[in-house]
Order: sequence, then structure tokens, then C-alpha cells
Amino acid sequence: MGARLSGKIALVTGGLSGIGAAIAQRFVEEGASVVAADLAAEATSLADGPLAPYRADISNPESVQALVDAILARHGRLDCVVNSAGIGKDVPFLDTSLELFDRIVAVNLRGTFIVGQAAARAMRGTGGAIVNIASVSGVAGNVGRSAYGASKGGVVLLSKVMAVDLAADGIRVNVLAPGPVDTPLVAEMHSAEIRGRWVERTPLRRYAQPEEMAGAAVFLCSGDASYITGHVLAVDGGFLGAGLPAA
Repeated sequence: MGARLSGKIALVTGGLSGIGAAIAQRFVEEGASVVAADLAAEATSLADGPLAPYRADISNPESVQALVDAILARHGRLDCVVNSAGIGKDVPFLDTSLELFDRIVAVNLRGTFIVGQAAARAMRGTGGAIVNIASVSGVAGNVGRSAYGASKGGVVLLSKVMAVDLAADGIRVNVLAPGPVDTPLVAEMHSAEIRGRWVERTPLRRYAQPEEMAGAAVFLCSGDASYITGHVLAVDGGFLGAGLPAA
């Protein structure tokens, strides 16, 4: 394994589960010191070591600012951020409650905005890389995903605006858009029937493993992507070439 992120200070939200956990672990293997922010974490202060769990609520501005302040107090800077924390649920449009819509948007889109602002302010003067995790459902109109798709579509456009606004500060902002991935969240969202339809519509005919998202995140945060910003990288087994129609 190389060290493409050697010496970097990285923050991964949702860093104790699914895609976020795989990214956090891969970043450590690539030489970064990683703060894994997650509601499931017990720690409220940063511990020593290459991977430090930290309890934070990304939908709460005060919680996020305390997180970034703790990183700066410990490390003096912040180089890479991956916004991976998210929630979702498959519900037909007419059955989607306003409460569910608001909750999903609050975490997936509002949370990305809150973390992005706090991180970018910490990166001003030194530069850095931000990777926001969206979804193919933020690009294609997949069945049952009015709330989830709207939140992830918002992440895509938010990221493009961030990339333009933050370029002068040397901050690159890109989007990672996964297709179907074997994670705890997806296990809750996908019935056996839906799973079969995703596999059928994905040219590689399988779900991805979280580790396959981690490699793309490393690339986007590394020097190899130094001239890439405002880009949406779909890691989807070819899904966006086909799409998922309604039954």
C-alpha cells in the first residue's frame, strides 16, 4: 500500500460505518491522521492515534464547529474532508411525509453544507480537498427516492457552487456518487426485490463493496487530482448508463 495522503489531516463524517468507515481506514493506510466523526462514537475529545473517533451531529452547527475546533487545536490544520454521513429511506412520493423529507434533507444536504462551511473556513490560507458523498440517486430519478434523491441532488449542485466559490482559496471540492453498495444503510433500504432490480440494471451485475468507494475518495483527496474540482465521479458499476425504472 502506498502513502498518497502521507502527513495529511483528514475528517471523515459517518466514519464508523459503511462507506465512511472504509474511507477512514483506507486514509489511515495511505498515511493520513483521521478523525472519524459519527453519532455512534462515544468520544467527545480527540484521542491519540491515526484514527480518532469523535461524537458529532453534522446537522447541528455548534457540534460541527466544536469538532473542527478540536481538530485545529490538536493538529493545527485540516487538509481533507469527506462528507459521508447520511440517512435514507425508500418511500413512494405520495407516501413520503413532510417530516421524513425534512429529516433526510437536514442530514444529507444541510449537514453537508454545515460541515463544508466549517471545514472551508479552517482550510482558508492553506488549501485542501473536500469530497461530498452523493449518490446516483442524486443524478437519476430512481423510484421511491423523492426525499433521498432531492437531498443528494442538492449535494451535487451545492458541491459545484462550493468548487467555484472556494477555488481562489485553493480548496478543491468534488462529488463521489456511489451506485448500489453493500452497507448497513442500503441493507435497510433495499428489499430482496429492489436488490434484484439494482443488480439487473447495473452492467457489472453486483453491488460494490465500501472499500471500492474508498479508493476513489483517496484519489480525489490526493495530489493526483490536483487539477480536478467541481467534478462528479460516479462509482456505480455502469449504472448511470442504464437507470432504474419504476415497476
